Amino acid sequence: MTTQHIETLIIGAGQAGLSTAYHLKQRDRDCLIVDGLDRIGDNWRRLYDSLTLFTPALANSLDGMPFPGDPWAFPSKDEFAAYLELYAVEHDLPVRMRTRVDRLTAREGGGFTATLGAEEITCENVVVATGSFGRTPQVPAFADEIDPRIRQVHSSEYRRPTQLPDGPALVVGASHSGLDIACELAGTRSTTLVGPARGNVPLEWGSRRFRMMFPAIEFAFRHVLTRRTPMGRKAMRQVRHHGAPQLRVKRHHLAARGAEWITEHVVGVIEGLPCLDDGRTFDVASIVWATGFRQAYGWIDLPLPIEDGWPVEYRGVVDSVPGFYFCGLAFQYCFASGEVNGVGRDAAYLADRIVARTASASVAA
Repeated sequence: MTTQHIETLIIGAGQAGLSTAYHLKQRDRDCLIVDGLDRIGDNWRRLYDSLTLFTPALANSLDGMPFPGDPWAFPSKDEFAAYLELYAVEHDLPVRMRTRVDRLTAREGGGFTATLGAEEITCENVVVATGSFGRTPQVPAFADEIDPRIRQVHSSEYRRPTQLPDGPALVVGASHSGLDIACELAGTRSTTLVGPARGNVPLEWGSRRFRMMFPAIEFAFRHVLTRRTPMGRKAMRQVRHHGAPQLRVKRHHLAARGAEWITEHVVGVIEGLPCLDDGRTFDVASIVWATGFRQAYGWIDLPLPIEDGWPVEYRGVVDSVPGFYFCGLAFQYCFASGEVNGVGRDAAYLADRIVARTASASVAA
């Protein structure tokens, strides 16, 4: 078995992993990023075709490289994927793609061992940067009872309306992806969105008023809605367990396209059809489950504390497992942690903690 040693192993080559590597490199610390996908940015390229970022380009820069173009344009997911790829090249970040971590264990004497097929990588620190909400699609168990003539896809599999059969569509889940997908599908077929509203930022996205208010919104997302404030902790529970408020797509946008929005839950199946608690059923040709993801940490063979499906950490630091960190979690420190321009502060904080830990270990030795 081939073994390599690195001071800090970063798992995941999205914006969180790249930003962490950038900040470690700025502090002259050794690191390596590994990712199981083919290319940097593929986690974005695989999302639905019409997706554009919810923040304008001026807020989509990682530290050390501004996002190019019109600062008020909303980049497409492919444009952002290309930016991430260029970012890694521009800063000469050490990235190994097509490298999936199968298992992460504690190393005798301290540190960690990552098993990657027939290879092992040992490290003193590890940063898990595999996504804000996890990557395992979450679909209710009763989906298996739905009539097989109804095409079912999770939002992670949805690409475009032509992917679905003709006929009425049901979209389940009213956070960002559900709102986007329902609005898009309503242009070609009868569409019903089912899911509770999770609040609303009362601005038309991209409007003049939006531009005027955006600095204040970002200030609130970065400095008010944090894990240090009661308001922020309430928002954290909402975002992590129920989804974010309406941003780009509002109720009136759906209504203008003829889509119905029912703010209830799909709770089961009656005679092969999805149903609400009151017994109403939906005889549709397709269902898009925009029901989010769950964190899956079965590959981490460590005493990692989990609470309500989320790792127990503060600002990405897992105190109970020295040297173990997360970057890119939803609400890692504040609401903006889930935005591109919020990742850098979280990554810089972790880099400082890693440097301090390394210094302490050197003194102790």
